[in-house]
Amino acid sequence: MAELIKIESENFVRVITMNRPDKRNALNSEMCDALHDAWQDFAGSEDRVALLRAEGSVFTAGLDTNDPPDSFWHAIPNVAFDIGKPVIAAVNGPVIAAGVSMLAFCDLCVATSATTFVYPEGRLGMAAGLISSLVGRIPHKIAMELMLTGRPVSAQRAYEVGFVNELCEPGSETEAALVTARQIASAAPLVLRFLKQAARHSIPVGLVEAGYSAQYQAQMLARSEDAREGALAAKERRAPVFVGR
Repeated sequence: MAELIKIESENFVRVITMNRPDKRNALNSEMCDALHDAWQDFAGSEDRVALLRAEGSVFTAGLDTNDPPDSFWHAIPNVAFDIGKPVIAAVNGPVIAAGVSMLAFCDLCVATSATTFVYPEGRLGMAAGLISSLVGRIPHKIAMELMLTGRPVSAQRAYEVGFVNELCEPGSETEAALVTARQIASAAPLVLRFLKQAARHSIPVGLVEAGYSAQYQAQMLARSEDAREGALAAKERRAPVFVGR
């Protein structure tokens, strides 16, 4: 079975590839877990910038309706936890539903002329709500149009409203994004972290985004050594010995 996520690293650039082209890179539980682990590993590594890409002709079809993940949001950079480093998306083909939310939380986006962005959830009668954070990242009325109508947004229009940084020909998106990634990776790491953090705090945190972040932190606390120690100490009627893990 092929790996759902492929990871490469060279010259401080981490390339993270979604590798489920036969399923249009739909996000199932296993893929979301793998993406979460990839972001966590990148955050703790010496690499300075990440490039997110996908195999196949569809960047992602969104959530896998045949195997929906319990916590898709922990696969999205900077939602569950702050990565603290720049993330660039290299996109080709349709970007659907949760994929649009994923790109909203990337710092830069390079897209081909064949890329389209679609958020059809209103027509499907479901929505996780994380897409609402898009309002703080592109003009309000454009974000509302994308969310409410379900109409496809072309790469050209996405570029014009600031959702895409650079347009390129189909098949050249990864190399085009690597040019920018290498340029960023050559900068001072401390400055990159500072600017990313400062920019992050300049963007309003949406209601759903804040809720997911709080839920993730609570989950991490519940799984900690200190949580296990506290429960055991209460059962054994003794003072707990906490270690901060």
